[in-house]
Amino acid sequence: MHQPRLSPRSPAPDRREALKSRHRRAIVDAASALMTERGDTGFTVDQLAERADVSRRTVFNHFKSLDDIVLEAFGTMLDAIVDGIEANLAAVPAEGPHGMFDGLAAAIRRTDLVAPITRLRQLVGPEGHEPAPPSRAALYERAINDVGARLAAMMMRRHPGADPLVVDLMCGAIISGGAVTVQHWERITGGVDSAESRRVWVELLDRMIALNRDGYGSAGPASP
Repeated sequence: MHQPRLSPRSPAPDRREALKSRHRRAIVDAASALMTERGDTGFTVDQLAERADVSRRTVFNHFKSLDDIVLEAFGTMLDAIVDGIEANLAAVPAEGPHGMFDGLAAAIRRTDLVAPITRLRQLVGPEGHEPAPPSRAALYERAINDVGARLAAMMMRRHPGADPLVVDLMCGAIISGGAVTVQHWERITGGVDSAESRRVWVELLDRMIALNRDGYGSAGPASP
């Protein structure tokens, strides 16, 4: 009896997805490694493909441009900050008249922000503290906005009855205030990670949180 001829089986969908995920992760990890080594985002597609051990075609199968890769690499670095805040948020009470804000503030204070901020700012701002190139500055701003959205989603999960507008405004104010705080911290400390710079960071962070919590009318004169 004639047996039907079997065609070669293609990889199972879950195996294909696992391979795609592995390649994407390798590309983003390679971008992060290259940025850390170089101190900038000026690597080429060929350098990235070689570091990730994939072809140029595979790189562009996953990303439209190098900017998209840099954006995802920035986002991965910032994800570590949000993950830290979320982990610390679970350890603080969600009660009191300012429970939602105070809980978020307490979690932020418990999270090590200096190390990742120092690393990111070294990549975004070139030597000499000149303004970052527009492309890099725009990518950094987009990544920061994504952090605000993720922070808001996290707070809505913790406070499902909260007004979404209030949550978005609160998280937006914290993220924007944090970005300004980083600029002042860099100007005072030079943006280095040291015991003294961490002390300055805590003071500036506390001031930013207090102003967002109590209002700008409560602000006194600047410290000498």
